[in-house]
Amino acid sequence: MRVVRDTADHGRVSHHPLDAALPRHVEEALTTYLASRRASGEAMDPSFASAVDALSGFVLGGGKRIRPTYAWWGWRAAGGDPDGELATEVLTAVSSLELIQACALIHDDLMDASSVRRGKPTVHIAFGAHHREQGWLGSSERFGMSAAVLIGDIALAWADDMLFAAGLPADVLRRMSEPWRDMRTEMLAGQYLDVLTQARGDSSPDAALRIDRLKTAAYTVERPLHMGAAMAGGSPELIDGLRAFGADIGVAFQLRDDLLGVFGDPEVTGKPAGDDLSEGKRTLLVALGAQFGADVLDTALGKPDLDLGTVEEVRRALVEVGAVDAVEERIEELTKSALAALDEAAVAEPAATKLADLAISSTKRAF
Repeated sequence: MRVVRDTADHGRVSHHPLDAALPRHVEEALTTYLASRRASGEAMDPSFASAVDALSGFVLGGGKRIRPTYAWWGWRAAGGDPDGELATEVLTAVSSLELIQACALIHDDLMDASSVRRGKPTVHIAFGAHHREQGWLGSSERFGMSAAVLIGDIALAWADDMLFAAGLPADVLRRMSEPWRDMRTEMLAGQYLDVLTQARGDSSPDAALRIDRLKTAAYTVERPLHMGAAMAGGSPELIDGLRAFGADIGVAFQLRDDLLGVFGDPEVTGKPAGDDLSEGKRTLLVALGAQFGADVLDTALGKPDLDLGTVEEVRRALVEVGAVDAVEERIEELTKSALAALDEAAVAEPAATKLADLAISSTKRAF
């Protein structure tokens, strides 16, 4: 079945209040859940509360709630009813994806030795600084690293807890267990491949795209859509169509993020200029730049004290050799193929229109 959308009405489909204010509802669900876990954590030991507070601050301190949004619209795409008896439970369940994201980012910052996230010190940096301020024994850096590992682990564990405590019926939990399980493994596999690729110095475009597919696309768009549609009892054909859409949009989303990692304004991205370059990220942009002859990458990539002058030099080189245009073209191709897959899927409205809108907004973020 092919859903044909009236382009004249594109973007004007009326939404239920839950649809229209979804990020706020996700925020409320997370705030309630994290407050309850803080109370139980403080009962275990008052010192543990500081770790819970750091996680809560990280989760509630920023983010566009992209993963819960895609999961919610996967549920709506398969006929999920926001006025139905399970809407609140589904909302809580999809909100747990933000804890998966928190785990990924906290650990990613540690592995990349990033000092800033969303304009603030990263978790391992903040805890290292606290160790120094308190004059505690041992290495402040090691304490910060250890705290970040454990806080990321807490986020991953609590994502499971939040999901399975959401109140979903057993048959719904059973249907969504496959995408939930596979999503977590794919995310961790992508993280490992990222570390391995940097260690090997593999700057091939294929390696970069494999990482994008596992590390970002799967747990950002594809599996959340799969999870939501499975909760609503979507058909295998619908789920396949949503996954095809999500896989392409997820990679396009990461390619846009790669461009922002080099060209983005720190006031917007919350990270230092050229942060991906100093971290030595082997992105598709970098891979194509090297392939097309941007020799400045040889000395700039992975240099921790990269100055703004060198960042500007790399930016000019990536534009001049055509790497930026090539990535933009790939984003456009992936977006078109994703929208084609969406058109071929049996997607219920207003989800068909909303997912098309999300595809554009996820891949057209400005520098």
